[in-house]
Amino acid sequence: MPLYEHVMIARQDLSNAQAEALNEHFGTVLKDNGGNVVDTEYWGVKTMAYKINKNRKGHYSYIRTDAPSEAVQEMERLMRLHDDVMRVLTVKVDAHEEGPSVQMQKRDERDGRRERR
Repeated sequence: MPLYEHVMIARQDLSNAQAEALNEHFGTVLKDNGGNVVDTEYWGVKTMAYKINKNRKGHYSYIRTDAPSEAVQEMERLMRLHDDVMRVLTVKVDAHEEGPSVQMQKRDERDGRRERR
């Protein structure tokens, strides 16, 4: 099955528990349609570059999935209809990276960065 990565931004006035419950909800939608959630990460509340629906901040979540395209399309459709979800980005990848995403790594652990002069 194809591998996907999803980044979702939820409204800032939700609690952390509600934002993480959205991950579980959309994960069950995916599983009901024949998919599999490989990993989920809650990145927390972050400031956005521009306002979306009069919100300056949002709860960011990252989901790695292994699912058929029909299941991903159904999940995205339900995300677009959900009032608490502001934006969704889905990317098809060849392979999932091992370990935590770059957002969750400490700055010291990130490799491949140039030093400032």
